[in-house]
Amino acid sequence: MNVVDLDRETVKAGLADGTILLIDVREAHEFSSGHIPGSVTHPLSTFDPGAIAAQVSEDGRRPVFSCAAGVRSVHALAAAQRAGLAIDAHYVGGFKDWSGAGEAIER
Repeated sequence: MNVVDLDRETVKAGLADGTILLIDVREAHEFSSGHIPGSVTHPLSTFDPGAIAAQVSEDGRRPVFSCAAGVRSVHALAAAQRAGLAIDAHYVGGFKDWSGAGEAIER
């Protein structure tokens, strides 16, 4: 499995310049209670490689998985790669790192 760890500054820059599609794999209740602005939700519990592939191909930005702390995002990477998707990056610190640094969140 190929895993590229991205830090907060890299994710923040990619969201700001429109080069990163941040895919939050936390559960719906976690996402609705607070998420990184601009991220999209695809809960790991209902992981659908087809839905992710469709969104990624339509979007054109680099897909990056994110979760609470960087564990579920690696599981999502493994599932995506097993399904043949060319996704290799995740936000290593996840939402806890983002919110802990005082970055803006959406509800």
